[in-house]
Amino acid sequence: MRYVLFYDSADDVASKAPAHFPAHSARLDEFHSRGTLLMVGTFGNPQEEGSMSIFTTREAAEEFARGDPFVLNGVVRDWHIREWDEVLAP
Repeated sequence: MRYVLFYDSADDVASKAPAHFPAHSARLDEFHSRGTLLMVGTFGNPQEEGSMSIFTTREAAEEFARGDPFVLNGVVRDWHIREWDEVLAP
């Protein structure tokens, strides 16, 4: 089982994100180096479609979101986690 964290972008995400991107990126690197963050990225239109990340545990996904500078500083309007049963995993 994997855990997908979905972010809904706040209004005018393109102007809000740059100021908080270095701290957000450092958090991504931290969770990736732990082995709990597997993939992350925006959808084609981040303003309308948001972004997603895939984690190995629900706890890691929740910890990431609760302390993410994008969440704490209003770059992200809302977030939620869904379980994902990855069928092609080894």
